[in-house]
Amino acid sequence: MEFACSHVVCNWRSESLTEDEAKISNQGSTSTLPCGLSRAHSVSDHPYDNRVTFIPKPAPSLVPPPVPPRNIQQRKSLSSSRPPPVPPRGLESNEETQLKANVNVVSLKVGSLVDITKASAIQSSQKPLHCGKCNAIMSSASSPETHQTTTIMWSCEFCGKENVYSLAALKAGRFPLRSPPGRDILYMDDNEDVDYENLDDMLIVLCVDISGSMSVTSEISPGNSMRSPTYISRLQGVQEALQMVLSTLQKTSPHRRLALVTFNNEVTVYGDGRGVPLTLRDWALVDYDYLKKEGENYSTPHCIAETIQPLTQKIKELREHGATALGPAALISVAMASQFTGSKVIICTDGQANIGLGHLEQESSRCSDPSPYFYNQLAHYAAEKGVIVSVMTFEGEDCRLAEVGRLADHTGGRINIVNIGTVATEIQSAIADNVLATSVMATLLAPDGMYFPYEEDNHRLVREIGNVTDGVEITFQFAVRPEKVESFQQRDRVPFQLQLSFKTRELQKVMRVITQQKRVTTSSWVWAGSLNMSVLGVHCAQLCARLTMEGRVQEAQRQLRAQQDLLKDISQQKPSPKEESIYGNWISTMSMICEDITTVKQNKTETDTHPAPRTSSTASISDAAANVVYQMKRAKSVSGKAKRVALLEN
Repeated sequence: MEFACSHVVCNWRSESLTEDEAKISNQGSTSTLPCGLSRAHSVSDHPYDNRVTFIPKPAPSLVPPPVPPRNIQQRKSLSSSRPPPVPPRGLESNEETQLKANVNVVSLKVGSLVDITKASAIQSSQKPLHCGKCNAIMSSASSPETHQTTTIMWSCEFCGKENVYSLAALKAGRFPLRSPPGRDILYMDDNEDVDYENLDDMLIVLCVDISGSMSVTSEISPGNSMRSPTYISRLQGVQEALQMVLSTLQKTSPHRRLALVTFNNEVTVYGDGRGVPLTLRDWALVDYDYLKKEGENYSTPHCIAETIQPLTQKIKELREHGATALGPAALISVAMASQFTGSKVIICTDGQANIGLGHLEQESSRCSDPSPYFYNQLAHYAAEKGVIVSVMTFEGEDCRLAEVGRLADHTGGRINIVNIGTVATEIQSAIADNVLATSVMATLLAPDGMYFPYEEDNHRLVREIGNVTDGVEITFQFAVRPEKVESFQQRDRVPFQLQLSFKTRELQKVMRVITQQKRVTTSSWVWAGSLNMSVLGVHCAQLCARLTMEGRVQEAQRQLRAQQDLLKDISQQKPSPKEESIYGNWISTMSMICEDITTVKQNKTETDTHPAPRTSSTASISDAAANVVYQMKRAKSVSGKAKRVALLEN
């Protein structure tokens, strides 16, 4: 666990709380605070200043995360030629600036945490001992006491429950009798309820669009006075890419299994190319259970060393025509891959799904909008089975990537907009991504009286992560409830606990428990050098991207403004051009996307004389914007030199 601030700032409050409290405070004696909050004079001896103060003390260098690919043209820069605003009256020091953003942020580098081969944690042969109320695990922060040599009492440091255990029962169940040593413990489940699986048994399902729009051609070689320019269709580009993939796999992973599925107005399952293809059409394209069963019961393909010739022939014979039954093809592909944990499905398409399950065309969606539910349901099913789904769409088309991309977003796959020249590289990259762990579940505990804004309204947060590949990082905010601020400020430290349960690639069940204690600020001041801008920048990108995809654009904009103010305040006190440039680009990109979405919605409202039924909240997000937002959701910090990625203009 990595925290954005060296201390817990107790008196941060969300804007929603502020507005409600401001209404109440108008009835009594109030004072206006620097960040626009109102409070009663008698509430606390620690007013909500929450400002940054800079102390000229050397701080360790912070490595910002890389800038994701951007397809949105930058209209304005973060920096402004206007002078900084005049500080509110009452601030006597020129070295103090107002802090509006919540700096209580924790980062979990899940990709590293699930790699137990590199873990420095202590491996325990015992079982974790849970609190009977909040499910916290006894740790080095606990203080159990033995009474009359027959019982152990543990007052949970997170919820305060008095847990009483029998010594005999603890010994019989292989539970610890005292606090485990160390703050990082690995609990390995020794119950072998599954057979060992060879990692080479992993299946790769190539799910390829062969609808009529795949006949669109692009120039790959310009002409001259001697010859005409050379054009190839999208399908021809995909065919060449797939043949390259087969050739590479035969050399590097000859025991890997590969299956082919195509879709237009029907779905055709070629499998490994050796048998008679399975064709699904008409009613089968709208029957979820039937498609799922057909996929799960499909015969296991042979390894690529045995099937490269028939597969190559099937790929060469593909022809483009018909509609786009993307949803049914994705479902049966995931069901086929579900037979082997760690398998992959790679979807390559150039148009909106317009037939069968998961249709996305507006004409059919005006009556009902089942597509978000379908893609969410399929994403959860894939994650549960340990299947990674990657989605690739062709540039210049509207494939409703915001909806279809849910499959990759939830399963740890890739989301990319490709062209004929890059499709082969992207498919190779998707195949190279290895699953480090499956069925990953993170539980984050803080003391009672705290909560997780935008997540849970209590002190216990549970997040289903699913599949994890290298580099996965997630972030959360935490805060103290307003009525508990004074009591928390009287504490020296508060504990935090991460419980990470997962299955390794060898299907070993593991529970990793990390417990840390953080100091609490005794006043409302935060030293600028104690802020980790890497964690704050990653969190801002992830949170604003998530809110945008959920249709909560105004909330995302408020977060962006708060983070922009924070970046400006910190940069004035502790200049760092590299960090300002990278995080400024992130904020500017997300700000422009939110502005574009708001403008589209306003224009549509003005032009629509008859309002249409409610559709998906992501319907107004273009594929280019969705691609950037999904990458923002996966923003991560890096070690070593940060690499800048060139901006791609539309």
